Amino acid sequence: MMVFAFAFAAADGAVATPQQPNPLISFLPIILIFLVFYFLLIRPQKKAQDDHGKMLKALQKNDEIVTSGGVLGTIVNIQDDIVTLRVDDNTRIKILKSSVAKLMKSHSDGAVQN
Repeated sequence: MMVFAFAFAAADGAVATPQQPNPLISFLPIILIFLVFYFLLIRPQKKAQDDHGKMLKALQKNDEIVTSGGVLGTIVNIQDDIVTLRVDDNTRIKILKSSVAKLMKSHSDGAVQN
């Protein structure tokens, strides 16, 4: 008896087939996660990288810097990718320009960056 009732209902179109969800709605959580990662991680990192690149290009003689290894010194000479630092009265070392972490004091304009 139950089988016949189902057959009649199906013939009348009373049994609804489940609808397929919109594919865009299915990807919405992934899109939202990507946006959060972009604004919280990728964008600030890119800005910091650009600021560091600008700082490296603006380095000049007599600027006081800190290297990524923690060495403090004053720039004596700058060549393409090599910076010569004075770390003591008679001590000079050569480092790669990319290893300069922070500009402590710029003697060109007197500004101090943190």
